[in-house]
Amino acid sequence: MITNLDPENSLFIAEVGNIQQRIAEANNQVSSGKKIRVASDAPDQVDTLLQLRANLQHNQQIQSNLTLATTDAQSADNALGSAIQLMDSALSLASQGATATMDAQGRLSLAEQIQSIQQQMVTYSQTTVQGRYIFSGDQDTSPVYTWDPAQPNPAVQNISPSATRQVEDASGGSFPASMTAQDIFDQRDPTTGNPTGANVFQALNTLYWALENNDASSITNSIPLLKSASAQLNTAQAFYGNVENHIQDAVDYANNTNVQLQSQISQTEDADIPTAAMEMAEANTQLQAAFEMRGQMPHSSLFNYLG
Repeated sequence: MITNLDPENSLFIAEVGNIQQRIAEANNQVSSGKKIRVASDAPDQVDTLLQLRANLQHNQQIQSNLTLATTDAQSADNALGSAIQLMDSALSLASQGATATMDAQGRLSLAEQIQSIQQQMVTYSQTTVQGRYIFSGDQDTSPVYTWDPAQPNPAVQNISPSATRQVEDASGGSFPASMTAQDIFDQRDPTTGNPTGANVFQALNTLYWALENNDASSITNSIPLLKSASAQLNTAQAFYGNVENHIQDAVDYANNTNVQLQSQISQTEDADIPTAAMEMAEANTQLQAAFEMRGQMPHSSLFNYLG
């Protein structure tokens, strides 16, 4: 039996195939910029790469959540700053109303101003960000308080939400980032349910009725309540200031983590373009040399096998 594919031909074809495969792989890396495009390119690194990508996606979600938390905390901080200014105005009006020279008509005029402050304070308790009531805890589609001047205390509570949500940071921890309107503006004794001395709405309402009734003694007695309520608002603002600091630390950590993960992914899947280009050039040179050498070798024909 005569065969036209001797061992030397088989070896030559195999070597050419290997060189062409190297050229194809190098060309793919140069054109795509990736050394891993499909799982078969590096089966031993696929699990690592998938985990890195999952970690990056999770970290980017944390960054997005932190951006929203930053907006919420800043809005809360601003609202409470304005609320503190309102309490300063209320204290000033209380001092005016407590003077012996203030008559009943003057106190009625002051009462109207206090009622306006009460309404504004309720509005601050309804602060929203992108349609969410940021002082409504876990029930942020509705305000905790609404304004109803027909009620003895016009700050009317409609819901009593908890604030259980936590903000996750990239280090694996989490922290509370909000207070409810009840915690801020309407503190009450947990046993009796009665307003505490730091209750903002109650302090303003006490002053309002004292002015309305032309009661100088009650006006004077309301001043310590207003000061305690103001201190409560300052405490709440300090809470959000700490939240903003914590969020900034978490943002910095997440940003650094993002850079590290992207670098690890790049090191795992990105091609070394100069090396790949050199590999392609060397392989092309080897392929050309192989064909030239093969062309210089003696060839046998059918006549070599005929007697």
